[in-house]
Amino acid sequence: MRNLGLTRSFVLLAVAATVAAACASDKPTSSSTTATGPATSAVTGSSTTGSTTGQTTGSTTGQTISSTADAAVDLSGVCPNPIVIQTDWFPEAEHGSLYEMVGSSYKVDTDKKRVTGPLVAAGRPTGVDIEIRAGASAIGNNTVSATTWADDSITMAYANTEAQVLQRPKTPLISVIAPLELNPQMVMWDPATYPDVKTLADLGKKNITINVFGGGVFPQVLVAEGIWNKGQVDPSFDGSPARFIAEDGKIAQQGFASAEPYSYEHVYKWGKPVAFQTISDAGFKVYSQTLAVRPDDVVKLGPCLTKFVPIVQQAVVDYVNSPDRANAIIVDAVKQYNTFWTYDMALASYSAKQQKNLGFISNGPDSTLGNIDEARVQRVIDQMREANLKVPADLKASDLFTNQFIDPKIGL
Repeated sequence: MRNLGLTRSFVLLAVAATVAAACASDKPTSSSTTATGPATSAVTGSSTTGSTTGQTTGSTTGQTISSTADAAVDLSGVCPNPIVIQTDWFPEAEHGSLYEMVGSSYKVDTDKKRVTGPLVAAGRPTGVDIEIRAGASAIGNNTVSATTWADDSITMAYANTEAQVLQRPKTPLISVIAPLELNPQMVMWDPATYPDVKTLADLGKKNITINVFGGGVFPQVLVAEGIWNKGQVDPSFDGSPARFIAEDGKIAQQGFASAEPYSYEHVYKWGKPVAFQTISDAGFKVYSQTLAVRPDDVVKLGPCLTKFVPIVQQAVVDYVNSPDRANAIIVDAVKQYNTFWTYDMALASYSAKQQKNLGFISNGPDSTLGNIDEARVQRVIDQMREANLKVPADLKASDLFTNQFIDPKIGL
């Protein structure tokens, strides 16, 4: 489960307080949601051997064969081997599409916190390997963009819109696909204490204390827009549930709609549902955990990206429809890493269901999965400017992404 003392946002925000949230905000179509109970039970078809390798049992590939992938995709000779992806945190279900592409004979490097295995496309070999690297303390709590620019072996990295904006002058990244259409970041409250609160705007009207990590972008934007007032925002959150529980839900608190509602009801002593609204539903619709490359690599890796990005699109579809195998790899890797971060199949299953049911994984503005909406990105840039954040004067939305490698036929 999510560790009591640290969360992914806390580590990255503390390192780059003025750069802002490493895991940004976004949400589905509902304005306010009360968490449901646990999802499915843990999967029993995965096991590990030794301390550094993992092997899934059962099917030789464990992958869903998609009707859109009747022929194997050969990436050898056109893509780096391995394709290295730097993530923003330790393995979790929000990274499910990446682990969907990991073949059954994967290995876990417990020292460097990396999972490496054959890269499979809808269950079929591609001729290259994939290496998924953990973020946070595994990269010295550096930002993902800085780590990517310092290490040429990294092919692609996680990015989010607001960090791309603020980090562009020194470590620019260009998003090529958005596996998550909406970011699960949210603010939650106790529905019993505040039955009339349905939105983040309601929190503002009632002047309820909102506990957030220091240095985040979204609180500054919401204050600038008059949704919250500056005095009610308490930037002392440390990732622990202790204060929310101790104050008996009299405060609101940031978190992730794909995880905390389950943990607060079924793991922590709170033991009750929480209500929440995502930051996206409140109007700050950043893209989070996109896959991005250094600007020059849009051309240099073009032939590879043309083949690989559709594979990622299909991996998202396959994961959301059948997440158990990838989740088993995630749980196995976390267990072998043996850090403060813990994660089990119950939480992974809940997260996968939330991602599907609340639209965190969904199509873009059309019938295509993974494409990025220029108007939406531009709106985020404008909101950050209006909040007096350090946005490059000449920056425009098209500087931060490209849809040129997206296959428009792949979607949910």
